[in-house]
Amino acid sequence: MIFPSFSIIIPIFNENKNIVSLLRKIISSNRYLKYEIIIIDDSSTDGSQNVIEKFIKKKSYIKLIKRTKYPRDLSLSCIKGFEKSKNKLILVMDGDGQHNPSDLIRMHKLILSKDLDLIIGSRFLTNNDVQGLSRKRFALSEFGNKVCNFFIKSSVSDPLSGFFLTKRSLLLNLRMSLYKDGFKILFDIMMLNPSLKISEIQINFKERLAGESKLN
Repeated sequence: MIFPSFSIIIPIFNENKNIVSLLRKIISSNRYLKYEIIIIDDSSTDGSQNVIEKFIKKKSYIKLIKRTKYPRDLSLSCIKGFEKSKNKLILVMDGDGQHNPSDLIRMHKLILSKDLDLIIGSRFLTNNDVQGLSRKRFALSEFGNKVCNFFIKSSVSDPLSGFFLTKRSLLLNLRMSLYKDGFKILFDIMMLNPSLKISEIQINFKERLAGESKLN
């Protein structure tokens, strides 16, 4: 199978202790795939931009976009990445190391083999004991997913996932209608297009490498 190129969008804020480790894992785990990496830094205050610029020297396939407009927002950062990407497929993942780059290969194969619109890396598809979530976060996510599924009339196990692969054309068509506020961009995409052909894979959602969650 010939794999087309894809763009990896990583929105970050204050991930100077995590982002380089994540980039190294992406590179080592996906040697046979063609991709670009677009990091959108939402005006970090911990030196993340300097750490990234030092690492990506002479790596033309990795780009850093410095977002300076307020308010800081994950959805707005993702949309900026969509607009700057150049490949037909786009993958969104967190910059804190909780998403495993080796899952990219499974997601990539699945979206091509079944001609799907969206692949979700789910924390809850077959797993009810998620290593990377505290009891409080697990309960909050479980409740949030039930509410989201009510609105999208779906049985998706993780509509609030931050790890998904989809088509660039779909995202660009929707970008003006997206809510553009908060962290629930995947839910927004499914709300705006309920006819999407969707599949999920179970991912190993790991503990954050360092720093604190930006959920608040």
